[in-house]
Amino acid sequence: MALVAMLSLFLSPIWSQDNSNKLYTEFELELKGDYRYFFDEGLYPSQQDHFISFAVQPELFMEWDDGAQLLQFTAFGRWEQHDTRRTHADIRELYWQTIQGNWELSIGLKKIFWGITESVHLVDIVNQTDVVESFDGEQKLGQPMVHFSYLSKFGTFDIIAMPYFRKREFAGVDARFRFPVVFDRDDLSFENEDLEEWYPSFAFRWGHSAGAFDFGISQFHGIGREPLFKPSSDGISLDLFYPIIDQTGIELQVITGPAIWKLESIVRFSDVQDMFALAAGLEYTFGNINNSGLDIGLIGEYLYDDRDELSFTGFDNDVFLGCRLAFNDTQSSELLFGGIFDLEKSTSFYSLEGSRRFGDSWKVTLEARILSNVSERELLQFFRNDSFAQLAISKFF
Repeated sequence: MALVAMLSLFLSPIWSQDNSNKLYTEFELELKGDYRYFFDEGLYPSQQDHFISFAVQPELFMEWDDGAQLLQFTAFGRWEQHDTRRTHADIRELYWQTIQGNWELSIGLKKIFWGITESVHLVDIVNQTDVVESFDGEQKLGQPMVHFSYLSKFGTFDIIAMPYFRKREFAGVDARFRFPVVFDRDDLSFENEDLEEWYPSFAFRWGHSAGAFDFGISQFHGIGREPLFKPSSDGISLDLFYPIIDQTGIELQVITGPAIWKLESIVRFSDVQDMFALAAGLEYTFGNINNSGLDIGLIGEYLYDDRDELSFTGFDNDVFLGCRLAFNDTQSSELLFGGIFDLEKSTSFYSLEGSRRFGDSWKVTLEARILSNVSERELLQFFRNDSFAQLAISKFF
């Protein structure tokens, strides 16, 4: 309610606008249906093999004061056939923003993405991951924040204050990609027992471009988005909790003709677990093959996480090899496929993502995730039977 009242104050000029303060609005709506099939029988009782779901995503954009002020609203909702946890709704974005010269100020729920590598996004720390929506961690929840951005000749400076933390939802008893124990997000505790979700978090990032170089340095303090395991009071089972962390991240991208060199790395400190991780590699693009408009990008990245088997992703000493096809046609046809291969253990993880538009308002998306020879020494062992393929059809209005 406080957020709505705050936004109403900022939006009050809209309702008394004159010809010199025109309001521009744009509304878009996506309706989506998908079918997901898991190739193997689930490891745990009640797990299903076939999943049908429908999703809706409305988006409203409003701009006034000659573009100096705007309101962005994006909502999301999904109905899932079996998994009651995946039947959910969320406000992805609802924020007011003012742009004044070389600085911007945003207040509300917002999504901010940091990162440059293809296989993992180590430095992307601001938003909580929506794991019931997507296993790959690409989908994020809206984060309440105050975001100030300042652009200068020395680069862009971002300061973010986050007064409230959003917990991660976990898959239900009938779902895939779940642990042997079904976790309830309300049962997860916090390292800070007094403020809990209201423990304030802060993030800072400096980004700059110079010639072929793009680089960024970020710092985060607050509640870690990734929960950690700890022994329970009975000394037998494991509980999850959210720690207080300090994370420093760096990004570096160097563009040399058709080659793009990429590096992401983080150092994270907490009272319960410290870690160092990096992802580094190269993407090389062969453009306009035989004057057909086809671009072929070859991707290779090395992934390291010094937590070894305790890494949530399982990518502790791995390589990613992939290929991106961009057809540059009127249907925006794209295809990305590749695999992550563990250099010490037997685990392999293959992925495929493809999409193509039909007509003016339809889009078909194909996705597949294949787990192979998963080692018993990593957390992915809990999901070893969860290889799947998914077909989705979207209608845009």
